[in-house]
Amino acid sequence: MFGFLTRGQSITKIGIDPPVARPGREGLALVLIVRNEAAHIAEWARFHVLAGVRHFYVYDNGCTDGTIEALGFLGGRLTVVAWDQKFRSGRLEVHNQVLAYAHATRNFGGAYRWLTYLDADEFLVPKAAGLDEALAGLEGVRNISLPWHMFGRSGHKERPAGGVLGNYTRRNPDPMSDAKGLKNFKMIVDPCHVTALKVHVIETDGRADTCNDQGQPGRESYSAERIQLNHYYTRSDAELRAKIARGPNLTTPDADHLRRVMRKVAAIEAGEVEDRSALEFLARKGVRPEDLL
Repeated sequence: MFGFLTRGQSITKIGIDPPVARPGREGLALVLIVRNEAAHIAEWARFHVLAGVRHFYVYDNGCTDGTIEALGFLGGRLTVVAWDQKFRSGRLEVHNQVLAYAHATRNFGGAYRWLTYLDADEFLVPKAAGLDEALAGLEGVRNISLPWHMFGRSGHKERPAGGVLGNYTRRNPDPMSDAKGLKNFKMIVDPCHVTALKVHVIETDGRADTCNDQGQPGRESYSAERIQLNHYYTRSDAELRAKIARGPNLTTPDADHLRRVMRKVAAIEAGEVEDRSALEFLARKGVRPEDLL
């Protein structure tokens, strides 16, 4: 069953009947919609394997650069879904990312206790041994909001040698800042209770009620005690320019998109702090950043 909420000339919310829980469901699966991220996707996937993700549902939004082939090492942990499309209802464009999230939840979610929805520049960083341990004790929770920790260019004009995690360690100091669109969330949810989805808001049991990673209710209850969501929004300046040229998930005039992105970048890089949380996790695992490449 689909319900729609429109924003401007787009459909950005999709309602679903949640999937039925399968016997023995456990662990966390990850949903990704991706286009042309071959340069960094292997590092991203290897990190999340190390963190404890059980399965990757990758929606191929028209990749032409070898992104999907770079994920081949995942073997049976990878499901690829062709997803190169723009759908409309009359003049309203259906948000392709939200549609992918709804499809994955309904068709695959019943096999897992947890489902999360990320982009290729977002990393779930466990603060202890792994994601299973971080989520232990939250059995009664159905909806967790993780705030963006927004990383900037760290002084790199061109793409540096090596990967993302070793090169980008400076971020905006306040994950709950309202400045220029920096404050946003991604979710970890019980897929068998999901009833509606947007990119940054997922409803469970017909409500938008959520909690932080310690089970405390409300989005304003900031915590990254168990899991930190690192968003490497820019990477280098050259990669940022390429990202802008690719355009947003929804059709937007080029000038508007550029202004919005650069306002956000300026806000990220105002008063940065050092953050080595991802590198500290790798060190606990005895893994060097270059081992992920």
